[in-house]
Amino acid sequence: MSNQQPKKLRTDLNPSRLLTFKINDQDVSAREDESILAIARQNDITIPTLCHLDGLSERGACRICIVEIKGSVKLLPACVTLPRQDMEVITHSERVICYRKKILELIFTERNHVCSVCVSNGHCELQNLAVELGVSHVRYNYLYPRHGVDASHSRFSVDHNRCVLCLRCVRVCDEIEGAHTWDLMGRGITSRVITDLNQPWGTSETCTGCGKCVQVCPTGALSEKGKSVAEMIKRRQFLPYLQMMRGRHEEPWQK
Repeated sequence: MSNQQPKKLRTDLNPSRLLTFKINDQDVSAREDESILAIARQNDITIPTLCHLDGLSERGACRICIVEIKGSVKLLPACVTLPRQDMEVITHSERVICYRKKILELIFTERNHVCSVCVSNGHCELQNLAVELGVSHVRYNYLYPRHGVDASHSRFSVDHNRCVLCLRCVRVCDEIEGAHTWDLMGRGITSRVITDLNQPWGTSETCTGCGKCVQVCPTGALSEKGKSVAEMIKRRQFLPYLQMMRGRHEEPWQK
């Protein structure tokens, strides 16, 4: 018979352990599993974003939410960076603002964003970011890629010229609707979103026609047919509502 004592379970590995750190010299508290972006918003500290959307998983695709962390030579995306005890975060240093502007300018150069003829003109998150960051012109050469428009769906259309590869459409279709109609094809700036292994949207056998992807799109890349210039206003109120209702009906084993 063995005399070995049974191993004791560690009780100090609590993923929700509270810690404190600083954002812009302001003391804040957080759980270990909360992102810097989430904590900043809880404390009314604004960090601009483009690919983030409450209710969806984080992707860290746009890099607009980069912040400076004392002791680190890298600028890190606030949406996917977890805090550490006594960390010091700066959200609007001169360096951070400079890089955010460069990133935004490069996003404009990668596709063909012509605001004056866009259905989301005046209601576009990319456009709003340009105003917020003071980007009035672009210092880099435009790539002018040849991207088509898929209007094969009976109700919606996708204009790849205006896509910023935030992948909100992919995430909402997978995580909320459960259809996983949308996916990503290609690499780098040549990537583009596709439906059903690069089939026309109108021939998709998985699309439910719910329109969630259209409503979460930050630009005019996804839109409803019949909308003219500046008429496409996105309605995202459904997302927190669905999350709340889903949480209420979760089984204990799902929580």
